[in-house]
Amino acid sequence: MYSLAFSILFVSVLVLTLAVRFWLASRQIRHVLAHRAAVPAEFAEKIPLAAHQKAADYTVAKTKFGLLTLLVNYAVLIGFTLLGGFQWLALHLNEWMGAGSPMLYQIGLIAAFAVISGLIDLPFDYYQQFVLEQRFGFNMMSKSLFFTDFLKNIGITAVLGLPLLWVILVLMAKSGDLWWFYAWLVWSAFSLLMMIIIPNFVHPLFNKFTPLADEALKSRIEGLMQRVGFASKGLFVMDGSKRSAHGNAYFSGFGANKRIVFFDTLLSRLAPQEIEAVLAHELGHFKLKHIVKRIAMMFVISLGFLALLGYLKTQPWFYAGLGVDPVALALTGQPTDALTLLLFMLALPVFTFLLGPLTSLSSRKHEFEADAFAATHTHADDLVSALVKMYEDNASTLTPDPLHSAFYDSHPPASVRIRHLKGATA
Repeated sequence: MYSLAFSILFVSVLVLTLAVRFWLASRQIRHVLAHRAAVPAEFAEKIPLAAHQKAADYTVAKTKFGLLTLLVNYAVLIGFTLLGGFQWLALHLNEWMGAGSPMLYQIGLIAAFAVISGLIDLPFDYYQQFVLEQRFGFNMMSKSLFFTDFLKNIGITAVLGLPLLWVILVLMAKSGDLWWFYAWLVWSAFSLLMMIIIPNFVHPLFNKFTPLADEALKSRIEGLMQRVGFASKGLFVMDGSKRSAHGNAYFSGFGANKRIVFFDTLLSRLAPQEIEAVLAHELGHFKLKHIVKRIAMMFVISLGFLALLGYLKTQPWFYAGLGVDPVALALTGQPTDALTLLLFMLALPVFTFLLGPLTSLSSRKHEFEADAFAATHTHADDLVSALVKMYEDNASTLTPDPLHSAFYDSHPPASVRIRHLKGATA
């Protein structure tokens, strides 16, 4: 009875989220096309009509492609759950492996799912890079680099992810009813460790990082960091241009490992004072404790979700409601902890999608605060000028649908953001 009710709830929420996503996408497409013919007045003197129309076409193309990807993802989700894909995979893997190590069986089940999902995603990733991005002049990646990155990602995921997965599965099996709390402690420690490992050991496997060579720019940036009280391990330039024409800047790590990274595409486009303003915005996130707040929020949310998983792990209706017969699996003699993780991982986004605007609202608040910080320590006009260039270079639409933007965009729309900055200047 409970399993049927949960199946009905799952399907209902699934249909609702699919309908909302299509509705938001259709609004975005209509709104962008309706404003395609003219550059918004506040940008008319800075962005040519051709660039504005390119951004509109790029946005529409990405949105339509996103709908196709969404349909495939939902089909895969239904196939693995309600249509019995996980049940079939678990039973056949047990037949193939026999009565071997339960841990090896569970890791094999998750690995099999990852391989199937990766192979399904691969054509879409390829199309996005070599058709969509290529059409609008953003792709700089060779096909050999694309597949090299694909294989590197598989290797790194295995090296970093398998030990964590093993620990989590051991805790689920042997640490009692509070396994989820111990798993949360492990996950939190792992997340903090990754903030050191990824920028120092993983990123260099994909990109070349060289110290910033422009002494005048370096002196300017060091002066900014001294004014705001930010200590960095170094200033680096990343060869982002070997993959994409998009540009950005970021800082990574924490404590003594903080480092500032500029895409080479960004440095080639912006003037020194504009680069300083962009960096001041990024430093604002650090000085205003946005990074710490996001990490703390991530830990709180993950604790809540793991507690929920700890409860669902013991409920037969959770498995049966998502297309898995717990009795049939029990007869195999194999543990179901890995299957619990997979079912939860696939079902959770369905139920949390409608909470997206809350996350976007918090992120936008932080962006406004970081902009205000930058306007305090550099000239707001320089940040406005840099943002306009970045919107143009990245073909970011200046006219997103407000409701679509509220759901999906972590940054405020261009007109709203620049209006706030000009208000700060005034």
